[in-house]
Amino acid sequence: MTTAPAPRAQDLVEHALACSTADDCVVVVRETSSANLRWANNTLTTNGVMTSVDVTAISFVGTATASAAGSATTARDVAELVRVADGAARDAAAAEDAAELVRDVVSTDWDEPTVPTGISVYDEVAPALGEAFGRAGKAGRVLYGFVNHETTTSYLGSSTGLRLRHVQPTGHVGCTAKSADLTRSAWVGAATRDFTDVDPLAIDAELERRLAWAERSVDLPAGRYDTILPPTAVADLMIDAYWSAGARVAHEGQSVYSSRAGGTRIGQRVAREGVHLFSDPALPGSECLPFVLATRSGNETSVFDNGLPLGRTDWVRDGELSALVQTRHTAAMTAQPVTPYVDNLALSVAGATGSVDDLVTGTERGLLLTCLWYIREVDPQTLLLTGLTRDGVYLVEDGEITGAVNNFRFNESPVDLLNRFTHASATVPAFSREWGDDYFSRTAMPALRVPDFNMSSVSQAR
Repeated sequence: MTTAPAPRAQDLVEHALACSTADDCVVVVRETSSANLRWANNTLTTNGVMTSVDVTAISFVGTATASAAGSATTARDVAELVRVADGAARDAAAAEDAAELVRDVVSTDWDEPTVPTGISVYDEVAPALGEAFGRAGKAGRVLYGFVNHETTTSYLGSSTGLRLRHVQPTGHVGCTAKSADLTRSAWVGAATRDFTDVDPLAIDAELERRLAWAERSVDLPAGRYDTILPPTAVADLMIDAYWSAGARVAHEGQSVYSSRAGGTRIGQRVAREGVHLFSDPALPGSECLPFVLATRSGNETSVFDNGLPLGRTDWVRDGELSALVQTRHTAAMTAQPVTPYVDNLALSVAGATGSVDDLVTGTERGLLLTCLWYIREVDPQTLLLTGLTRDGVYLVEDGEITGAVNNFRFNESPVDLLNRFTHASATVPAFSREWGDDYFSRTAMPALRVPDFNMSSVSQAR
């Protein structure tokens, strides 16, 4: 007895739309496949491949809306989700973000199949990892780490004629090295679309360099230090600045982007001249969804906006706040253009060149961080954040790294840092240690040197 083939994602969309008895319906089908490798003690320990199909049905009755979501692989599964969404929409109150649905936009590749990934994505990386394990073991280093690659093919269809498709590859590598006695540690991570740009031997060489820096240990007290933040740490902080950039909360006086005179700070200076913070679906190496795909409504998303095109958005242009995350609903509230959320982020500083090493060379005495973790918001009005340093804080003296220092707790606002930094490097792809694994991996950042970074207390974290 043969098993019938699973329906195509496009067929699930069409079946859902046909089943709906609501006034309108929007359907999102996302097929995801992922492959990962994990290692410890210089030995590959596990690998795995996973697949999933997630469906969201969004029903509209008058100006009311409701959705139902779940894992669905059959027509029956999809029909049940639509039934639940239709019923909930009929019982729902009018939606405050109600707007006319986007109509008649069709991707030229709508009929193309989903794009899977698999273990073969590591065909070049895995042998190099084995070589790195051998090299590290001979030198007394112990490597721990993880690589993950996933491809999500999204299909967005609606009763108003939307048929949009997008393929999103997402990958990352994170590797921690420890000395043989486990007293020293260092971390290196990177984002990638396809692992063709990941070099395990180069990662191991950088880890070796950092562990060597830590052969000398220096204890320092809490205080304000001339501090170099590498691109990964800048990404840790700028992602928080972006996630807090909702127009509605700013308009209502609840965020760092709220004006004291009322409304938002759009049009006001929030950073040094030459600072640009922007998102762009076509950003090379960080390409992402070029249209709105929203499975629920909130302060920064609206299901009525599904299918709106996305382009480059300058959040901060030449130091001035030029946009906040806007739905059509909040744009009407704030009298600003519609600027929806985009799934990448870049920071650049006009005229900035060089690298982290160049910033170190120009520092008389200060600290070099590697990454931050356990970042939490303390005060939304100033976007004051607190968190810890991790896996390497190094002492810089006369332009050279002379040892490792203890970890600290910090208290800083990323918006404030954009006014206070004195030096910046060129912008490069950057992977956030704190947020990149699960939430937001597509970032490009410079390194920043901040003359008075607030290390508020000494941390015992190792």
